Amino acid sequence: MRVFSVVVAVLALATLAGVVVLWPGDVESGIAEGVLVDSERGTVERVEETVCPGLIGQDCKQVFVRLESGPESGELVQLQLGGQGFDPDVDPGDEVRVTKTPEPAPGAEPLAGTGYGFVDFERRGTMLWLAVLFVAAVLVLGRLRGALSLLGLAASLALVLVFVVPSILDGNSPLAVAVTGSLAIALVTIPLAHGRGPKSLAALLGTAGSLLLTAGLAVVFTELTHLTGLSSEEAVFLQLGQADLSLEGLLLAGMVIGALGVLDDVTISQASTVLALRRANPALGFRELFGRALHVGRDHVSATVNTLVLAYVGAGLPALLLFSAADLGVSEVANFEIVAKEIVATLVGSIGLICAVPITTGLAAWLALNEDPDELSAEGSPHAH
Repeated sequence: MRVFSVVVAVLALATLAGVVVLWPGDVESGIAEGVLVDSERGTVERVEETVCPGLIGQDCKQVFVRLESGPESGELVQLQLGGQGFDPDVDPGDEVRVTKTPEPAPGAEPLAGTGYGFVDFERRGTMLWLAVLFVAAVLVLGRLRGALSLLGLAASLALVLVFVVPSILDGNSPLAVAVTGSLAIALVTIPLAHGRGPKSLAALLGTAGSLLLTAGLAVVFTELTHLTGLSSEEAVFLQLGQADLSLEGLLLAGMVIGALGVLDDVTISQASTVLALRRANPALGFRELFGRALHVGRDHVSATVNTLVLAYVGAGLPALLLFSAADLGVSEVANFEIVAKEIVATLVGSIGLICAVPITTGLAAWLALNEDPDELSAEGSPHAH
């Protein structure tokens, strides 16, 4: 415990130093200019089917929206949908976001229904209720542990929003920021949710080692596969905003942060399994303790790798549908960067995940054999999923 605690303390100091060095200054970025527009909230009162002006045989919708924010709050405004390939299903009672269109040039005839334009649906209220349901479910099932995990989640989001994103926008290396931010998240959330005993020590060191391995693999294979980070719409927006950012670095950062989500789950599970086995049978030696826990880890890895692959497939499903409709072969589809980057991210993350199991299991077994089994009752409680 003492030796491992010193190692974790050194890791924490190094991470803190990295956060201090990479901490963003006053970030002023023009990335969003020309991409995001000011919008107002409104409620759809009625929708009328009509023919698009100047387009023969093309159906349009005249949507009447009561504004609920902005200088014209309370007024009924009109906007046109359809005729340009964008026809969302809008019904009376829907809450939407609209923006005022620019005034027509002097001498030009104003077009009907173009005073306001549709931006998006207003969905924050619904998502808030979903978040309340999520918090309630976590607290009912997890109780104190659930409450601590929610605090850890809040800390993770705070680190991403306060440090990771602003630091990248400030021009720092996205990979360095992602690795430092991920280590900071692990160092905060794991002890917060699981205490400061042997389980957390083993999980922290296993997570850190596997995360660095994942980052190294991501750098190597992103370079070998010539991934550029230019395949997404977001990359186009960043280029239009003339952002001085490394798109390849952003791709690497995404791989590292994405891997962290599964790594801490696996490392906590393995450490918890080792301590539970030690508590149940104090006579087990290192070889038996390691082997039995590793057997559990194999089942966990097989399930988690499948989860990781399906998560990336789900994210890239629209692209897969598009390529499938084009009747391209599997190898041709895999060669497109929009698919290749997901394949590389999946394989790199899976290798890091697989390596995390024996690393954490060995560290936890070493720690457990040097602790009194009677003191591991709380530490060795089963890890729930």
